[in-house]
Order: sequence, then C-alpha cells, then structure tokens
Amino acid sequence: MDSNATKNEASEQAAADSLSENDSGVTDDLKSLWHELRELNHMHFRLLALEAQQAGNSLVVMIVAGIMAAVVLSVAWLGFLAAVILALNQYGILTDYILLILLTVVLNLLLALVLWSVIRSKGYYLRFPATFRSLRSMPPAPGNTEES
Repeated sequence: MDSNATKNEASEQAAADSLSENDSGVTDDLKSLWHELRELNHMHFRLLALEAQQAGNSLVVMIVAGIMAAVVLSVAWLGFLAAVILALNQYGILTDYILLILLTVVLNLLLALVLWSVIRSKGYYLRFPATFRSLRSMPPAPGNTEES
C-alpha cells in the first residue's frame, strides 16, 4: 500500500507541476498578447501622426491655392473693369482690344477653376483615410461581435 500511496503522491506532484507549467504558459501568452497590442497601438499612433503631417501639408497647399485663386479673381475683376472703361472712354463700341482683355479675364477664370480643383483634391487627405481604413480592417474583439 505504501508503494501505491507513493505512486499517487508522485502522480499528484506531476499533475501539479503540469498545471504550473500551463499557468506560466498562459501568463507568457498573455504577456506576449499585451506587448503585441501595445505595438499595434503604437503603429496606429504613428500612422495617425504621419497622416496629421500629410493633412497639415495639404492644408498649407489649400491655403496657398486659395490665396492664389483670390489674386487671380481680383485680377480678372480688374481686367473686366479695364475692358469696360476702355469701351466707354475710347471707342464707344467693342473692338479687338476689348475682346483681348475679355479673353484675359476668361483665362484668369480658368486658372481660378484649376486652383479650385487643386483645393478640392487636397481636401481628401484632411479626413485621415488610411487611419480609418486601418481601424476598419481590425478584427472585432471576441466579446464585441455585432450581428446585423
């Protein structure tokens, strides 16, 4: 009977050692998971910082293009006024010079339209598209599954 008792104690000791090894394995897995989660958050913050920089650059381009569009529109307005003044003072009727001034006004308006399209295209980067795509591609947490 003593040999059976020693065998039982040995098997119980082996089972306890196995459980402690499993516990340390689970602890190691949890630590590893925690470090991966921290690294993933770090990557998201880095992406956010890069997109904030890109958004800042886009904002500067938009402001400069807006200022240029304002200058071009001012010149177009002055060109229009110059055409009207030339028509009233010198000829009284339309001549080729006036048509040339009006053509200049049209070209300035086309340039303003091009600058407006630059502003519109750069506005896309102010919404942090890569960050939102990255966050949407993350798998849902195990307990937070939503069913539609």
